[in-house]
Amino acid sequence: MSSAFEAVTGSFEAAAERLNLELSLREAMATPTREVTVQVRVPMDGGGFKVYKGYRVQYNNARGPYKGGLRFHPNVSLDEIRCFAALMTWKTALMNIPFGGGKGGVQVDPKLLSEAELERLSRSFMRAIAEVIGPTVDVPAPDVNTTPQIMGWMADEYARRYGPNPAVITGKPIAFGGSLGRDSATGRGALFCVDHLVRARGLKRNEQTLAIDGYGNAGSWLAILAHDIGYTIVALSDSKGAIHNPKGLHPEKVLAHKHETGSVVGFEGADTISGDDIFGVDCTVFVPAALDESIKEDRAKQITAKIILEEANYPVTTEADAILADRGVTILPDILASGGGVAVSYLEWVQDLQREAWTEERVNARLEDIMEAATAGVLARADKEKATLREAAYLIGVERVAEAEVARGYR
Repeated sequence: MSSAFEAVTGSFEAAAERLNLELSLREAMATPTREVTVQVRVPMDGGGFKVYKGYRVQYNNARGPYKGGLRFHPNVSLDEIRCFAALMTWKTALMNIPFGGGKGGVQVDPKLLSEAELERLSRSFMRAIAEVIGPTVDVPAPDVNTTPQIMGWMADEYARRYGPNPAVITGKPIAFGGSLGRDSATGRGALFCVDHLVRARGLKRNEQTLAIDGYGNAGSWLAILAHDIGYTIVALSDSKGAIHNPKGLHPEKVLAHKHETGSVVGFEGADTISGDDIFGVDCTVFVPAALDESIKEDRAKQITAKIILEEANYPVTTEADAILADRGVTILPDILASGGGVAVSYLEWVQDLQREAWTEERVNARLEDIMEAATAGVLARADKEKATLREAAYLIGVERVAEAEVARGYR
């Protein structure tokens, strides 16, 4: 089975071939500019310290500073980080925002750390990568298992060395230069994306049913916002299981239940099913919003939906993608569908540089403009090139980075 990096690389190479890019330019764009592996030492509450591996991959900055999240997860690896740094490069170009691509993380299970240990981990990691980042060089953001508070600790640690500059990192608490609208950005952006497709196909919102695998921040915001404008949410899942009601769920009540009990499982008015069973639920739109590679070949065969909205990064493997394509399933790719987060990160960065604080309405309106333009562009390119939406998205992203490289004098 292809790794995530092989899949993203394959999509890039297919786009480069279709665009007839020069070999030297392809090689430059297929190679990360810098890969940093660091030692992260964390003093423990019980005495002594532990050492964790940390990474920051800076893939390409032809269009602007490197941009990408930092994740804390036991499965973090250089291959994974490299994959998502490449993906972020094409994503920021597709969104047409002036950033390049990067990614980082620490190989750790943050659930095993106390809050004090988590703060020391965050600050230690920032000290380790501080020399290679900066507001006009590389701007990290939150990702899996990292929060606004963690971003706040990191921004403060950077300030202790280089002086205060909130633009060094995004996704921060509002009180520390964060942006209104950031919390809902990924879910809201995904909704703008799928709603554009639904309207473009002449479909009715109230006839569309959504099943969402992963009821975390992104999945819950998508469910709540989609429900508010007429979509029906029929199934939701988290790491402990799933719930299903073909007549519809009230996502805010489900979220309240999850906050109270720790899971969506057991929600009154819905059937509790296994996490795996959500992939076979009857729905028109299926949303993988959990970790990468959640839809492999076996699960692809279960899915009944006609549209897959990739809210997570690389949720559909290459092999599963081929199965779904053969069945005529439309996939709104991660490079597009999950772009809301980086779009609002960009808007936060702009506010920090200008020392401004925008209203949430202004942020959301700007996000809608960005997502509508990107989605319309992908649909038009797919129609023109007779390509899938993923192929069209990569064609646009890779083409824009290549144009920037040539404009800088590299060809």
